[in-house]
Amino acid sequence: MSKKIFTYDTTLRDGTQGEEVSFSAEDKVKIAKRLDSFGVDYIEGGWPGSNPKDMEFFEKIRSEKLHHAKIAAFGSTRRPKNKVEDDPNIQALIDAKTPVVTIFGKTWILHVKEALGITEEENLELIADSVSYLKKNGKEVVYDAEHFFDGYKDNKQYAVKILQTAQHAGADVIVLCDTNGGTMTSEISEIVREVKKHITAPLGIHTHNDCELAVANSLAAIQEGAIHVQGTMNGFGERCGNANLCSIIPNLQLKLGYRCIENEQLKKLTELSRYVSELANLKPKKNLAYVGESAFAHKGGVHVSAVMKNPVTYEHIAPEHVGNIRRVLVSDLSGKSNVLYKAEELGLKLDDKSPAAQKVVQELKELEHNGYYFEDADGSFELLIKKHTGEVKKLFELERFKISIHRDAGMEEALSEALIKVRVGDETEITAAEGNGPVNALDKALRKALERFYPQLKEIQLTDYKVRVLDSEHATAAKVRVLIETKNGKTSWNTVGVSTDVVDASWKALVDSIMYHLLKK
Repeated sequence: MSKKIFTYDTTLRDGTQGEEVSFSAEDKVKIAKRLDSFGVDYIEGGWPGSNPKDMEFFEKIRSEKLHHAKIAAFGSTRRPKNKVEDDPNIQALIDAKTPVVTIFGKTWILHVKEALGITEEENLELIADSVSYLKKNGKEVVYDAEHFFDGYKDNKQYAVKILQTAQHAGADVIVLCDTNGGTMTSEISEIVREVKKHITAPLGIHTHNDCELAVANSLAAIQEGAIHVQGTMNGFGERCGNANLCSIIPNLQLKLGYRCIENEQLKKLTELSRYVSELANLKPKKNLAYVGESAFAHKGGVHVSAVMKNPVTYEHIAPEHVGNIRRVLVSDLSGKSNVLYKAEELGLKLDDKSPAAQKVVQELKELEHNGYYFEDADGSFELLIKKHTGEVKKLFELERFKISIHRDAGMEEALSEALIKVRVGDETEITAAEGNGPVNALDKALRKALERFYPQLKEIQLTDYKVRVLDSEHATAAKVRVLIETKNGKTSWNTVGVSTDVVDASWKALVDSIMYHLLKK
C-alpha cells in the first residue's frame, strides 16, 4: 500500500498574508468546508490572538460538522517575560477550542538574539514550556521550526537541539520551515536526511516560493522521509507565496506514488482551486500547473494535430485526473487542425476538406496579424466560422452612428450621447441614448434601435469590458483591442473588435455580441 502523506492547508492563515488576498470569516468557513470535502487532513484557520476575524472563524467553525479534516489554531511560543499559563497568546490558542494547535518558535540564532533579545537557552525554555503546556491541555501539537534551514546552515547543533527540545516536550509533528524561501532543493534533501538521524518524531515540511522552488523543496523533503506537508491553495502567501498544494498533491499522488486523498476527490482539484480564487476575488492564474486554464491548452498547429491523434503526445497526464479539460486555442499559429478541433468543441460542422476550413484559417491569421485575438473570444470565432459556412444572416445593417461628448460649465463629468440609424429588412430605425461614456451610450442606442425587431435582446447584458493598447509607441493614435463579455442568464460569451478608434473597436465587439445571441436564438 502506498505511503500516506498528511496534507496541512494554511490558506486561511498564511495564504491571507499574500497581497490582495482577503477573506471574511464567512468566506473562511466556506473554504474550510470545501477543503474538508476535498480530503485535506488539517486546516489552519488563523491566529486567534491576532485579530477578531480569526476568533469569529473559530467560533463559527465549531458549529459546522466536518467529516475528515482537523482544524488547527496557529500562534507563537510564550513571550519571554510571561509564564506559560499567563501568556495571552497561549491562552487564546486554548480558547479557540480546536483539536490541533500549531506553534512556531525560533531556530535561527540571529532571530533569537536580535528579534527576541534572549539567550539560546531561554529560547529552548520557551519552546519546551509552550509545547508541554499545550499537550497537558489535550491538544495535538504541531511545532513549526521557523527559519529552520537558515538556522541549520548557521549552527546545525543548535538547530537540531531546537527540534529535540520540541520532541521531548511532546510535539506530535515537527515541521521544518524554509521561512525565507531561499534554500536550494539539494540542500533541503541533504539537511532533512541528516535531521532524520537525530529526530524520531514525525517530520513535516513548510516552504516558501521566493526562489520558485517551494513545490520542488516540499517534494524533496517528503522523498527524504517527511510525512506532513504544509501549503496553500494556488500558492497564496506572503511575498512570492507558499508551496502550492494544487501542485504538490497531484505530484505526490500521480507521479511519485504517495497517497494524500482519494483518487475520486482529486478530480475536484481544479474546481477547488478556482473556488478559492473566486472567494479571494482574484482572477485564477491561467498558467498554474494541473489546475490552470492553460495547463492543457494547445496552440501550435503541429501540437494540435498530434493531440487529436493521441493526447499523450503533448500531455503528461489526462486532464480529467485533476478535473481540468483540454483546450485548443486559435491564433496566427493555428493550422487547420486547431480550427477543426475548436469548431467541433463549439458544436459546429466544418468539413476538413471544404474550402471554408482553409478560408477560416487564412482570415484568422490575417485578423490576428491586425491585432485580433481569438483565444478569449469564442463568440467572435464562432461567427467567423459561420460566415464562411454561410450560416450568418444579415440581421441588421448600420447606416450611421454619431457620438457627441460635451461638458458644460458646472458639470462634474462629461456627458456622452449616441445617435444611431440602423436598417432591419426594409425598415429603418433612428434612436438616441445617453450613457456613462461613449461606449455605454452606443450600446444603449443600438439595443434601443433593435429591441423593436428583436425583443430577445432584453435578455442579455454586458458584464465585462476590457481595452488593450496594441502599439503604444503611437500614443493616442495607437490601435486598440476591445474585448467584451456578454451574459444571458448563466451563459456568457466573449467578442472582440480592433481599430485605431476605441469607439469603433467597441462597435465591432458589440455587433458580434448581439449577432452571436440572435443567431443562437
